[in-house]
Amino acid sequence: MNQERLMNLLLSPRITEKSTILGEKHGQYVFKVVKTATKPQIKRAVELMFKVEVASVQVNNVKGKHKSFKQSLGKRSDWKKAYVKLKPGFDIDFMGS
Repeated sequence: MNQERLMNLLLSPRITEKSTILGEKHGQYVFKVVKTATKPQIKRAVELMFKVEVASVQVNNVKGKHKSFKQSLGKRSDWKKAYVKLKPGFDIDFMGS
């Protein structure tokens, strides 16, 4: 897998109250990733982009909600969420520049 594909694999970090608590207590971070991404690809992408060592990766396919827009029904698109646990001694700082 080339580095260009790995760089486009992570779409954005999910910074919520739940993900912040996971990061502080367990060294686990949450990312929104491409729907076709696999666990080994996500691991290599995080290690490449943030220069950290990854202990494990868990993925969750999030189903889009059904919504009504005026008189017609619609559906938000499905997406994939990755929980990345880092080895002890490593940290990712999203707020630092």
